[in-house]
Formats: sequence, structure tokens, C-alpha cells
Amino acid sequence: MNEQTKAIREQADRSPYREHAVPLYLTSSFIFDDAEQSRAIFAEEEQGNVYSRYSNPNTTEFINKVCAMEGAEAGLAFSSGMAAVFASFAALLKSGDHIVSCRAIFGSTHQLFTKLFPRWGITTTYVDAAAPETWEKAIQPNTRMIFLETPSNPGLELVDLEWLGKFKEKYPDIILNVDNCFATPYLQKPIQYGFDLVSHSATKYMDGQGRVLGGVVVGKQELIDELMFFIRHTGPSLAPFNAWVLSKSLETLGLRMDRHCSNALAVAEALEANSEVETVRYPFLPSHPQYELARKQMKAGGGVVTFVLKGGYDRAKRFLDALNMLCITSNLGDSRSIATHPASTTHSKLTEAERLQLGIQPGSIRISVGLEDVTDIIGDIEQALTNSKS
Repeated sequence: MNEQTKAIREQADRSPYREHAVPLYLTSSFIFDDAEQSRAIFAEEEQGNVYSRYSNPNTTEFINKVCAMEGAEAGLAFSSGMAAVFASFAALLKSGDHIVSCRAIFGSTHQLFTKLFPRWGITTTYVDAAAPETWEKAIQPNTRMIFLETPSNPGLELVDLEWLGKFKEKYPDIILNVDNCFATPYLQKPIQYGFDLVSHSATKYMDGQGRVLGGVVVGKQELIDELMFFIRHTGPSLAPFNAWVLSKSLETLGLRMDRHCSNALAVAEALEANSEVETVRYPFLPSHPQYELARKQMKAGGGVVTFVLKGGYDRAKRFLDALNMLCITSNLGDSRSIATHPASTTHSKLTEAERLQLGIQPGSIRISVGLEDVTDIIGDIEQALTNSKS
């Protein structure tokens, strides 16, 4: 079956009540038929649910759908996107290990690398997405993992997945770990290029309506087994209700992403034509420096557009305050269009120099383009550009 069909038809086992839609399994634990079954399941001689911190029919269904869409062997669900990203490191790294990471990453992931992991003896070297020749120099004898986002948040930088998959062939013991949140498995499939792990903040496009938190990591079975040990004993599990919402949302992911992408391209083109805007970044905009790469490894450009306003931070504040329809929030991937000022919110904990290295300027605005009529989205942005002039 096609992946989109799998996302719709993959379901938990039907109960004796013969329901058409999968029910919510709001239970903390599960009953064993007898003492021998309880022993066998705990001994992992028999498969079965034990406790919803470990597994639940709703979370299993959600995981199976993501695995089908990504082409992964196995996966695990987490309480949030950052719980998933953190677990993909903490479950697999030890003191003395080294990470090579793309410089352009989410602010909280940067905090893990620079503030938390050094306490545990785990070090990180940053490399630039657009300079693959620097990656070889960054590899050390103790390098255990390469991590990246593509497209990155919020600068929309890309990493050549095919090149990196071939690069990893020289270092078979290094784990390739990618945050695929911005692209979603509908637009981009890193595993087909040889990646070992793929993580998502399911809070974003997988939910698609800003309702629940969730995260997921999928990839090679042996690595997911190690993550399972971590999740069993640390507890960053996804709630069954959230899993139920996310699983149902995956059934419409392809439809929604088609609309997000077509709207975002139209918004990017309108911004590029506006004299109040210095620069615009969108992967499927021909002016993007990695446009050809985006066309090669992505089905479409995604739902996020980033641009720099003339007038810096003061102008950015006036622009946000002048918006009538777009929401001001730090989330993205919603059905409703959202405007965010990364320098003062999602990436505010970075130094100014670090932000500038990532292309985040005082006048940078990130637009998560929603599903509204695109003329209404562009109309609100353009009136805010006009009314925010000094």
C-alpha cells in the first residue's frame, strides 16, 4: 500500500465490540490472563501490554503509522518533541562521547549541547550545513553521533542527505540522527539515504491543529531497543489520549502538507516582491541558495517561511503588533497561520553572535503558513508591513 493509505488503514486490533474508529485506551495498566502470562510478558518471551508508560494500543498505533511513513523498522513515542530528541542522545551516549552537529538547530537542542551534556562529559562540535568539507575535520576518534535538522529552524538551511549518507559509510559506528520535524515524513525520508534515527516533534505538523504535545523517534530496531530501555526507566511516555489525537491526525497529513506548501510558496513569492523586506528564505523559492538540493530531496518546500524586515527589532515588533489575523505564538505547524520573532523567543537564550551565525537577525520573522485562504494570509501580512512603517 501507498504510505498515505497505510497512515489511514493502520489501526490497533479491533476489540470484541467491533468498533470502526479506534477507541481511547485510558488505562494505566493491563490485566494478565494468568500468572504464567504475566511472567512470560515480563520476561519478554511473549509480547503484550503491561503498563502505559511502556506501551499502549493508542501509542503503538501512532508509532506504527510513523514507521510506515518513514520506512523505519521500529519506533517509540514520547511526551514531547524535546523529550524525543533528548532520549535519542541520552539513551545512546555516554561520558566521553562526542557529537558532530549542524550549527543550525533548535534553541533547546543547542542548550542540551552547550549547557547540559558538558556536565556529563559529552562534547559537541558544530559544523555548517552548507560547508560539507568541514564535517570530515570535525570527526574525532570518540565521535558517536552526527545530528542535524533539515530544513533548520528558523533559517531553513538544508543538509544534503544523500551526501551525508555516503559520508557515514566511512564511519559505520557513527549514528546518523536527524530531526525531520519541518519536512515531515510526507515531504522527506532520511532513512532511504542511510540514516539510523529520525525524530519529530509531533506537536507540530503531525498534530496540525495546536492541540497536544508529542514526540516520536523511529529508526533501526537495535537502536530503538536501547531507547526502549531508557523510556521504561525514565518515563517520558506519550499519553494515550495524545497518541489517539496524533494517530487520527496522521490520516490527513498529506492533504494538509500539500496546502501548507502551496500557501507557503505563495507567501514567500509575495514577500520577495515587497520592498519592505530585505531577504526571504523558503526552500522552493529559486532565490534560496540550496534550491536545487531542496528540489532533489524534498517533495515540496514545507510550511515555514522566514524573512528579514527592514528596520530591525523595532520594526519587527511593530509588524507583529499590526497583524490582525495571524497569531503571535512560538508554535508552528498549525492549521492557523502563526508569526514568531525567533531572536526574542525560541532562540532568545542564544547569544547575539550565535544567533547571527544562524542567520537570525533582529528583524527576522518566522511565518508558519496555515491552511487559510492564501489571499487572506498575504493580505494580513502586507497590511502589517504597510502599517508598521515608522
